[in-house]
Amino acid sequence: MNLLERITIDPEIVHGKPSIRGMRWTVKMIIDLLGSGMTNEEILEDHPELEKEDIVESLKFAKM
Repeated sequence: MNLLERITIDPEIVHGKPSIRGMRWTVKMIIDLLGSGMTNEEILEDHPELEKEDIVESLKFAKM
């Protein structure tokens, strides 16, 4: 899998903010959940449409 393959930027989705696989989940939302103290496992349990790799790539994107 290529680096940041899951992060998409489309002006038609969440006003062009970086999002996960074309869904309405933004990178910022993932980072905010982690920042609130949720673990990866808790996020995935509460939001089954997300995958572990989505969280990992969100962190990589935020670090850029």
